[in-house]
Parts: sequence; structure tokens; C-alpha cells
Amino acid sequence: MEKTNRDGFGSSFAFIMAAVGSAVGLGNIWGFPYKMGQNGGFAFLVVYLVLAAFVGLAVMVGEHVIGRKTGLSPIAAYRKLSKKFTFLGYMAIAAPFLILLFYMVLGGMVMRYACGYLLALFGVDTWGVADISTFFGAFATDGASMVIWTLIFIAINTLIVCGGVGGGIEKFCNVGMPCLFVILIIVIVYVAVQPGAVGGYQFMFGVNFEPLEKDFLKVLKTAAGQMFFSLSLGMGAMITYGSYMKKSEKIQRNAVIIVVMDTLAAIMAGMIVMPACYAFLGGETGSGPSLLFKSMQVVFYNMGGFIGNLMGFLFYFLVFIAAISSSMSLLEAISSAKIDANVEKGKAPNRKKAAIMFSVLVLIFALPVALDGIGAGQAGGAVLPTPAELFGMTGDSIRMWNDCWLDFYDVLSEGLLMPIGAMIMTFAIGWIWKMDFVVEECEASGHKFWGKAFFNICYKFITPIGMLFVLYGQITDYFG
Repeated sequence: MEKTNRDGFGSSFAFIMAAVGSAVGLGNIWGFPYKMGQNGGFAFLVVYLVLAAFVGLAVMVGEHVIGRKTGLSPIAAYRKLSKKFTFLGYMAIAAPFLILLFYMVLGGMVMRYACGYLLALFGVDTWGVADISTFFGAFATDGASMVIWTLIFIAINTLIVCGGVGGGIEKFCNVGMPCLFVILIIVIVYVAVQPGAVGGYQFMFGVNFEPLEKDFLKVLKTAAGQMFFSLSLGMGAMITYGSYMKKSEKIQRNAVIIVVMDTLAAIMAGMIVMPACYAFLGGETGSGPSLLFKSMQVVFYNMGGFIGNLMGFLFYFLVFIAAISSSMSLLEAISSAKIDANVEKGKAPNRKKAAIMFSVLVLIFALPVALDGIGAGQAGGAVLPTPAELFGMTGDSIRMWNDCWLDFYDVLSEGLLMPIGAMIMTFAIGWIWKMDFVVEECEASGHKFWGKAFFNICYKFITPIGMLFVLYGQITDYFG
């Protein structure tokens, strides 16, 4: 199959914006700042940056190389490199599909909040509760509303992906990602001048080595897991985007920029969330969905009046940009597999049909997430039974069965498929395909490959070991 069958990004800026958009997602906003504060503050950041340099950068370069060298989506790409590694391609497609099953639901919730604050700016109250802290539970357990907003979010993703790489994804990210960083700066500045905000900065950036001394392995696995998932590694998106990269593009430079910008976005999001919680909630932050959909809503309510509604809209709008740019990269990854399969069989690519087909499948299998109230622990009562109850495993102590459907899909994708796939990929690069595999493709741009010895050590030893820590952390968290 020739690479000319594929669309592509029109410029280096477009590729970087799309890749950064894929990496910057909900995990940056609700996961990174809380984990940073709980695991040593600045000390955690140092561990995170070291892992990003020695593990994240190597994996990202490897995925971009595989994508651009083959000019194909994950399944076809791995098959072209070696048929015995085709299974990695299927893992790299199964992971984003499973992630979309809960990501589309969360994206729909973000849209509901953004629209609610937009209407509030014009004096229209859509919350409908006396106590704003109860809205999250009421909304999450309203099955009809959850399904409707999920459907709207999926439809937006579908329209963008149907538009193609240049006509859909590139256009959105070229505008959306700069807007995201501008809004981040605006909200950061406002939050920074609020009384009590300094406590949030101390929570995030205070140097506390006690967590490292007490349980270094826990901090290491937490930082490794956050780094890996924050960079959108092991989920097919970077291979797919790499397949749209021009030969003139500098793979190493682009990877460094993406890692830096993703980390910067996570830190900037933390500089909103944590100081705001300290300024308006007395330091009660929460984590995960409850931090984003409950704690932050109370923060904006406590700001009061027009400014609270304005900051609320800006915040949830930037979260919407982060969510849509990540989810559309995952939908593109699985759609591209069908597109490449069509071309391989001599058929028309039929991008629209592929995107719509997978969008419908995602909607069907996302229904349990939309209807289970995000679990009893988060929203105050599930509409649907947990996976354990549904499958008759109520006596099982494994967390993945007893938690909500979001966690069930999460453990299958982020907990197993992604780290295992990335670990095998880096092992293959280091020991089977060798460094020339990477160097040759990176130097196709006409620029010399730098740090060959560094990357060689990373692919052979450091990165596979780092991925073991990620896998260990996921197994202990979900199966403990």
C-alpha cells in the first residue's frame, strides 16, 4: 500500500498541535495536580520529569517512527513490520476503543457544565438544585440526560473525524489548542490573586521528601502511570498521527515539544485547580471526576455572581477543548484501521462510513457508563449494577469488578492493554529491530539523530523497566 492513499498534516505546527491535543486531556486536569501534591510536591515533579525524559520520550519517538515509517495505522503498521507483532496492532486499537467508552461520557458531562455556565452568564439557571454540591450526583444519575449529552459529544467527534486529517482534526487543533493555553493563563491569573490560593501552590510545589522516603516505590509507580497516560502512549493515537507526518518533519524535536507542552499544561491546570480549592474550599480537593465535576463547581459558586459564572465557563470550555482533542484522536486511531483495511482490499477508503460505524459502536457500549451514575462512590448511587453484580461475581474482591463501569473499561485499557503493548514495543525496538530502525527514519528528514547511545539504553533497559513499574502500579491499584 502506498502512503499517497493517506491524508496528512499540512505543517509542523499542525502536527504538534494535534499531538499535544491528543496528549492534553482530562487526566492532566483532575489527576496530575492531586497526585503531585499527595506524593511529595516538587519532589514528585522531579521524578515525573525524569520518567518523561527516559521513558515517555523514547516511547513517543518509537510510536512516531512506526507510524511514519509504515504510513499506516497500528494494525497494518505492525503487520508490515513483522506479522508476528500484528497482535500489538490489535491491542493498540482495542485500548482507544475501550477508553472512548467512558471518555465520551465524561466529555458530554463537561459540555453540560460549560453550557450551564454560559447560560448562567445571561441569567438562566439550569442547575435546578438548592445546594450546588448536589448537582453532580443528580446529573450523573439522570440516565436520560447523561445519554443525550454523551450522544452530542460523540456527534461532534464524528463530524471532526469525518472532515479528515486536514479538514477536520488539523483545523480544530490549530485554533483549539492555542485557545486552551490562553484560557489557562487567564484563569491562572485570576485564581492567583485570591486570598488563600497560596495554600494550593504549597500543596503542589512544596518540597516534601517524606512520601519518597516512606514509600518510594509508590511514588515511582504513581509518577510513571501519570506520565504514561498523560502523553497518550500505547493507545494507537501517536502511531496514527505519526503516519500522517511528513518525511521532512523532525521526529525527535516534535516529540520533545509534545512532552514539554503536555507537562506544562498539566502544571498550569494544577495552578488553577489546587489554589482555587484552597481559596474557596479550604483545601478540600477530592480527586478524579468528583474534583472536576463537584469540587470545582462549588469553587465557582463560592466565587459568586458574574465572575463565578465567567470563570466557570472559561474553565469548563478549556476542559472541553482538552477532552475533544483527545477523544477525536482516539476515534481517528480506530477509524484509520478500517480505512487502511479498505484500501488494502482495493476498496475506497470511505472515511465517513468508518467514523460513523465506530461512533455508533462506542455509543452502544458507552451506555453502561452513562447509566451507572459514575459508580456509587462518586455520584451517590448507580443506575445500573456494577460489572460484578451483572456477571454474578459479587463475592469477588477484585476492584475492577466491584467498581463502576468506567473503572472496568479503564482497567482493561489503561491498566493492561496500554502498558503491556508499549512494553513489548520498546523491547522489540531495543532487541529485535535495533536502533537503526529508529535512526534511519528520524534521519529521513535530513537531520542527524541525536543521543543514539541514550535512546539505545532507554529502549533496551530503562523504558521496558519503566513500563514494568507502570504495569505493576496498575495491577496493584485495580486488582489489589
